[in-house]
Amino acid sequence: MKPPPFDYYVPKTVRGVIEVLQRYGGEAKVLAGGQSLMPLLNLRLARPQVVVDINRLPGLDYIRPKDGKIAIGALTRHRTVETSALLKERCPLLPHVAQEIGDIQVRNRGTFGGSIAHADPAAEFCAVVCTLGGEMVAKGPNGTRVIPADKFFMAALTTALRSDELLTEVRVPILNGPAWSFRGIAARQGDLAIAGAIVVIDADTQGVCTQARIGMFGVGSTPLRARQAEAKLRGRRLEDPLVRETAELASQEAEPSSDVHASAEYRREMVKHLVEWNLRNARSRLEKNPR
Repeated sequence: MKPPPFDYYVPKTVRGVIEVLQRYGGEAKVLAGGQSLMPLLNLRLARPQVVVDINRLPGLDYIRPKDGKIAIGALTRHRTVETSALLKERCPLLPHVAQEIGDIQVRNRGTFGGSIAHADPAAEFCAVVCTLGGEMVAKGPNGTRVIPADKFFMAALTTALRSDELLTEVRVPILNGPAWSFRGIAARQGDLAIAGAIVVIDADTQGVCTQARIGMFGVGSTPLRARQAEAKLRGRRLEDPLVRETAELASQEAEPSSDVHASAEYRREMVKHLVEWNLRNARSRLEKNPR
Protein backbone atom coordinates (compact mmCIF):
# COMPACT_ATOMS: atom_id res chain seq x y z
CA MET A 1 0.00 0.00 0.00
CA LYS A 2 1.05 3.59 -0.54
CA PRO A 3 0.78 6.48 1.92
CA PRO A 4 -1.37 9.52 1.17
CA PRO A 5 0.44 12.57 -0.27
CA PHE A 6 2.25 14.86 2.16
CA ASP A 7 4.88 17.59 2.21
CA TYR A 8 8.27 16.46 3.47
CA TYR A 9 10.64 18.55 5.61
CA VAL A 10 14.15 17.66 6.80
CA PRO A 11 15.20 20.40 9.25
CA LYS A 12 18.84 20.54 10.29
CA THR A 13 18.25 21.76 13.85
CA VAL A 14 15.81 21.24 16.69
CA ARG A 15 14.79 24.87 16.31
CA GLY A 16 14.01 24.18 12.66
CA VAL A 17 11.79 21.25 13.64
CA ILE A 18 9.92 23.38 16.15
CA GLU A 19 9.35 26.10 13.55
CA VAL A 20 7.76 23.59 11.16
CA LEU A 21 5.63 22.09 13.94
CA GLN A 22 4.54 25.55 15.01
CA ARG A 23 3.60 26.44 11.44
CA TYR A 24 1.51 23.32 10.77
CA GLY A 25 0.35 22.36 14.27
CA GLY A 26 -1.59 19.13 14.40
CA GLU A 27 -1.25 18.65 10.65
CA ALA A 28 2.43 17.64 11.05
CA LYS A 29 3.87 14.27 12.08
CA VAL A 30 7.44 13.67 13.22
CA LEU A 31 9.35 10.83 11.54
CA ALA A 32 12.12 9.25 13.62
CA GLY A 33 12.63 5.49 13.20
CA GLY A 34 9.36 5.18 11.30
CA GLN A 35 8.47 1.78 12.79
CA SER A 36 5.10 3.08 13.96
CA LEU A 37 4.41 6.01 11.65
CA MET A 38 5.11 4.30 8.31
CA PRO A 39 2.57 1.49 8.83
CA LEU A 40 -0.03 4.08 9.84
CA LEU A 41 0.71 6.07 6.70
CA ASN A 42 0.65 3.04 4.42
CA LEU A 43 -2.67 1.91 5.87
CA ARG A 44 -3.90 5.51 5.61
CA LEU A 45 -4.80 5.54 9.27
CA ALA A 46 -2.72 8.72 9.51
CA ARG A 47 -3.06 11.48 6.92
CA PRO A 48 -0.73 14.31 7.92
CA GLN A 49 -0.26 17.32 5.70
CA VAL A 50 3.44 17.38 6.60
CA VAL A 51 6.03 14.78 7.66
CA VAL A 52 9.03 16.20 9.53
CA ASP A 53 12.06 13.87 9.29
CA ILE A 54 14.35 14.32 12.30
CA ASN A 55 16.77 11.48 11.56
CA ARG A 56 19.55 13.85 10.50
CA LEU A 57 19.38 16.02 13.62
CA PRO A 58 22.73 16.01 15.41
CA GLY A 59 23.14 15.47 19.14
CA LEU A 60 20.01 13.43 19.93
CA ASP A 61 21.59 9.97 19.91
CA TYR A 62 23.21 9.35 23.30
CA ILE A 63 23.02 7.51 26.62
CA ARG A 64 24.80 9.25 29.50
CA PRO A 65 24.60 9.97 33.24
CA LYS A 66 22.92 13.22 34.17
CA ASP A 67 22.06 14.59 37.61
CA GLY A 68 21.79 11.16 39.23
CA LYS A 69 19.73 9.76 36.37
CA ILE A 70 20.44 8.29 32.94
CA ALA A 71 19.57 10.54 30.01
CA ILE A 72 18.64 8.89 26.71
CA GLY A 73 18.46 11.01 23.58
CA ALA A 74 15.28 10.78 21.54
CA LEU A 75 17.05 9.40 18.44
CA THR A 76 18.83 6.61 20.32
CA ARG A 77 18.05 3.36 18.50
CA HIS A 78 16.54 0.38 20.29
CA ARG A 79 19.64 -1.63 19.44
CA THR A 80 21.83 0.95 21.17
CA VAL A 81 19.70 0.64 24.30
CA GLU A 82 19.96 -3.13 24.07
CA THR A 83 23.77 -3.12 23.89
CA SER A 84 24.61 -0.11 26.10
CA ALA A 85 27.30 -0.94 28.68
CA LEU A 86 26.17 2.01 30.82
CA LEU A 87 22.58 0.79 30.94
CA LYS A 88 23.62 -2.80 31.62
CA GLU A 89 25.51 -1.53 34.66
CA ARG A 90 23.14 1.13 35.97
CA CYS A 91 19.68 0.26 34.64
CA PRO A 92 19.80 -3.33 33.34
CA LEU A 93 16.03 -3.55 33.06
CA LEU A 94 16.11 -1.41 29.89
CA PRO A 95 18.58 -3.53 27.85
CA HIS A 96 16.71 -6.65 28.95
CA VAL A 97 13.41 -5.22 27.72
CA ALA A 98 14.95 -3.89 24.50
CA GLN A 99 15.83 -7.38 23.30
CA GLU A 100 12.16 -8.34 23.50
CA ILE A 101 11.05 -5.63 21.06
CA GLY A 102 10.30 -6.63 17.47
CA ASP A 103 13.22 -8.18 15.59
CA ILE A 104 16.74 -7.00 14.87
CA GLN A 105 15.62 -4.95 11.86
CA VAL A 106 13.04 -3.11 13.96
CA ARG A 107 15.55 -2.53 16.75
CA ASN A 108 18.14 -1.17 14.33
CA ARG A 109 15.68 1.47 13.06
CA GLY A 110 13.28 2.17 15.92
CA THR A 111 14.13 5.04 18.27
CA PHE A 112 13.65 5.26 22.01
CA GLY A 113 12.05 8.68 21.83
CA GLY A 114 9.83 7.64 18.95
CA SER A 115 8.44 4.74 20.97
CA ILE A 116 7.76 6.98 23.96
CA ALA A 117 6.13 9.73 21.87
CA HIS A 118 3.97 7.23 19.97
CA ALA A 119 2.60 6.05 23.35
CA ASP A 120 1.20 2.69 22.39
CA PRO A 121 -0.30 1.30 25.62
CA ALA A 122 1.25 -2.11 24.86
CA ALA A 123 4.75 -0.71 24.21
CA GLU A 124 7.44 -2.06 26.51
CA PHE A 125 9.60 1.09 26.70
CA CYS A 126 6.60 3.22 27.69
CA ALA A 127 5.83 0.76 30.47
CA VAL A 128 9.41 0.77 31.76
CA VAL A 129 9.63 4.56 31.86
CA CYS A 130 6.26 4.75 33.60
CA THR A 131 7.16 2.05 36.14
CA LEU A 132 10.52 3.61 36.99
CA GLY A 133 9.05 7.09 37.34
CA GLY A 134 11.04 8.57 34.47
CA GLU A 135 10.58 11.97 32.90
CA MET A 136 10.45 13.41 29.41
CA VAL A 137 12.15 16.55 28.13
CA ALA A 138 10.20 18.48 25.49
CA LYS A 139 11.36 21.53 23.55
CA GLY A 140 8.99 24.02 21.97
CA PRO A 141 8.75 27.68 20.97
CA ASN A 142 8.44 28.70 24.62
CA GLY A 143 11.51 26.78 25.78
CA THR A 144 12.10 23.46 27.51
CA ARG A 145 9.86 21.65 29.95
CA VAL A 146 10.23 18.39 31.87
CA ILE A 147 7.16 16.15 32.05
CA PRO A 148 6.91 13.32 34.63
CA ALA A 149 5.87 9.97 33.21
CA ASP A 150 2.62 9.92 35.21
CA LYS A 151 1.64 13.21 33.52
CA PHE A 152 2.97 12.34 30.06
CA PHE A 153 0.86 9.35 28.97
CA MET A 154 -2.71 10.57 28.70
CA ALA A 155 -4.55 8.02 26.53
CA ALA A 156 -3.82 5.49 23.80
CA LEU A 157 -1.42 7.14 21.30
CA THR A 158 -1.88 10.44 23.15
CA THR A 159 0.68 12.29 25.26
CA ALA A 160 1.10 15.64 26.97
CA LEU A 161 3.32 16.84 24.11
CA ARG A 162 1.92 19.93 22.46
CA SER A 163 1.61 20.04 18.70
CA ASP A 164 4.57 22.43 18.47
CA GLU A 165 6.84 20.48 20.84
CA LEU A 166 9.52 17.87 20.15
CA LEU A 167 10.51 15.15 22.60
CA THR A 168 14.31 15.42 22.82
CA GLU A 169 15.28 13.33 25.86
CA VAL A 170 14.02 10.72 28.31
CA ARG A 171 15.49 10.39 31.80
CA VAL A 172 15.26 7.25 33.93
CA PRO A 173 16.52 6.57 37.46
CA ILE A 174 19.64 4.54 38.10
CA LEU A 175 18.56 1.02 39.04
CA ASN A 176 21.58 -0.98 40.15
CA GLY A 177 20.26 -1.94 43.56
CA PRO A 178 16.61 -3.10 43.67
CA ALA A 179 15.61 -6.41 42.12
CA TRP A 180 13.49 -6.26 38.99
CA SER A 181 11.58 -8.61 36.71
CA PHE A 182 9.81 -8.21 33.38
CA ARG A 183 7.50 -10.47 31.44
CA GLY A 184 4.91 -10.06 28.72
CA ILE A 185 2.75 -12.40 26.71
CA ALA A 186 2.21 -11.98 22.96
CA ALA A 187 0.75 -14.05 20.16
CA ARG A 188 4.16 -14.27 18.47
CA GLN A 189 7.71 -13.32 19.34
CA GLY A 190 8.19 -9.63 18.57
CA ASP A 191 4.48 -8.76 18.54
CA LEU A 192 3.09 -6.13 20.87
CA ALA A 193 2.10 -7.62 24.19
CA ILE A 194 -1.42 -8.81 24.90
CA ALA A 195 -0.55 -8.21 28.56
CA GLY A 196 2.64 -7.56 30.46
CA ALA A 197 4.00 -6.63 33.86
CA ILE A 198 7.13 -5.14 35.41
CA VAL A 199 8.15 -5.43 39.05
CA VAL A 200 10.88 -3.46 40.84
CA ILE A 201 11.32 -4.23 44.54
CA ASP A 202 13.88 -3.74 47.28
CA ALA A 203 14.05 -5.27 50.72
CA ASP A 204 16.14 -4.95 53.88
CA THR A 205 18.36 -7.66 55.31
CA GLN A 206 15.32 -9.24 57.00
CA GLY A 207 13.50 -9.63 53.70
CA VAL A 208 11.02 -6.84 54.44
CA CYS A 209 9.99 -4.88 51.36
CA THR A 210 11.16 -1.26 51.51
CA GLN A 211 10.34 -0.22 47.94
CA ALA A 212 7.88 -1.56 45.39
CA ARG A 213 6.91 -0.58 41.87
CA ILE A 214 4.50 -2.61 39.77
CA GLY A 215 3.87 -1.62 36.17
CA MET A 216 1.38 -3.12 33.72
CA PHE A 217 1.02 -2.71 29.97
CA GLY A 218 -1.42 -3.88 27.33
CA VAL A 219 -4.18 -3.76 29.94
CA GLY A 220 -5.28 -0.13 29.75
CA SER A 221 -5.29 2.91 27.51
CA THR A 222 -1.89 3.89 28.94
CA PRO A 223 0.87 2.06 30.80
CA LEU A 224 -0.33 1.64 34.38
CA ARG A 225 1.07 1.57 37.90
CA ALA A 226 -0.62 -0.80 40.37
CA ARG A 227 -0.27 1.61 43.27
CA GLN A 228 -2.59 -0.18 45.70
CA ALA A 229 -0.67 -3.40 45.12
CA GLU A 230 2.61 -1.55 45.64
CA ALA A 231 1.39 -0.18 48.96
CA LYS A 232 0.34 -3.65 50.08
CA LEU A 233 3.92 -4.91 49.72
CA ARG A 234 5.75 -2.18 51.59
CA GLY A 235 6.79 -3.05 55.12
CA ARG A 236 6.01 -6.77 54.73
CA ARG A 237 7.95 -9.90 53.93
CA LEU A 238 7.44 -11.24 50.43
CA GLU A 239 5.88 -14.55 51.42
CA ASP A 240 3.74 -16.61 49.07
CA PRO A 241 0.29 -15.62 50.41
CA LEU A 242 1.21 -11.93 50.14
CA VAL A 243 2.56 -12.44 46.61
CA ARG A 244 -0.71 -14.04 45.50
CA GLU A 245 -2.85 -11.36 47.17
CA THR A 246 -0.76 -8.60 45.62
CA ALA A 247 -1.04 -10.10 42.15
CA GLU A 248 -4.81 -10.35 42.51
CA LEU A 249 -5.02 -6.74 43.69
CA ALA A 250 -2.86 -5.57 40.78
CA SER A 251 -5.13 -7.33 38.30
CA GLN A 252 -8.10 -5.45 39.75
CA GLU A 253 -6.26 -2.18 39.11
CA ALA A 254 -5.86 -3.08 35.43
CA GLU A 255 -8.26 -1.50 32.92
CA PRO A 256 -8.29 -4.00 30.04
CA SER A 257 -10.51 -3.91 26.99
CA SER A 258 -11.43 -6.58 24.47
CA ASP A 259 -10.22 -6.68 20.88
CA VAL A 260 -9.46 -9.24 18.16
CA HIS A 261 -6.38 -10.42 20.09
CA ALA A 262 -7.87 -11.11 23.51
CA SER A 263 -10.84 -10.42 25.73
CA ALA A 264 -10.70 -8.07 28.69
CA GLU A 265 -11.21 -11.04 31.03
CA TYR A 266 -8.26 -12.91 29.52
CA ARG A 267 -6.00 -9.87 29.81
CA ARG A 268 -6.94 -9.37 33.46
CA GLU A 269 -6.24 -13.01 34.26
CA MET A 270 -2.94 -12.94 32.40
CA VAL A 271 -1.68 -9.81 34.14
CA LYS A 272 -2.45 -11.43 37.50
CA HIS A 273 -0.25 -14.41 36.66
CA LEU A 274 2.46 -12.17 35.19
CA VAL A 275 2.63 -9.97 38.30
CA GLU A 276 2.81 -13.06 40.51
CA TRP A 277 5.57 -14.58 38.37
CA ASN A 278 7.54 -11.34 38.41
CA LEU A 279 7.21 -10.94 42.16
CA ARG A 280 8.53 -14.45 42.72
CA ASN A 281 11.37 -13.86 40.27
CA ALA A 282 12.34 -10.55 41.88
CA ARG A 283 12.18 -12.15 45.33
CA SER A 284 14.52 -14.89 44.15
CA ARG A 285 16.99 -12.28 42.93
CA LEU A 286 16.88 -10.54 46.31
CA GLU A 287 17.51 -13.81 48.12
CA LYS A 288 20.54 -14.52 45.94
CA ASN A 289 21.90 -11.00 46.36
CA PRO A 290 20.73 -9.70 49.76
CA ARG A 291 21.28 -6.01 50.48
